[in-house]
Amino acid sequence: MNYTYFNGIPNKEILIGIQDLHKHVFEGAELEVSELKVKPQLLCCVAIDNARLAGFKLGYEMGEGKFYSWLGGVHSDYRGQGIASYLMELQHKIVQESGYKIIRTIGRNQRRAMLVLNIKYGFNVIETFISKKGTHKIILEKDL
Repeated sequence: MNYTYFNGIPNKEILIGIQDLHKHVFEGAELEVSELKVKPQLLCCVAIDNARLAGFKLGYEMGEGKFYSWLGGVHSDYRGQGIASYLMELQHKIVQESGYKIIRTIGRNQRRAMLVLNIKYGFNVIETFISKKGTHKIILEKDL
């Protein structure tokens, strides 16, 4: 498994892989390039097995000293191999080295594996809310 990252939008091949994997992980939901273009200081961490994208983790700056860990996922063929953990560690290392002091993420109770991973890596639940779509969301933060 090869792990790497891109500051900003990655090359076309990686971008298509992220979009395809996003669809796979998030029940067919599209990830538009226009959505990525507006994210300040976008960071894309990826796991690649030969030429196949196995996992991704996206995030961006949400304010001075604070980084938002936005989206991520691992293809079902690769789950249980520690890929999500490694991508999280890579993202946190880069973010901390870039001078951010806090990292935030938002999770859902339906995605328990990700909630457990976040808590395992030192995130604390700071708040909950109901989204516009009526989904219960959990805000987690970690000091870096």
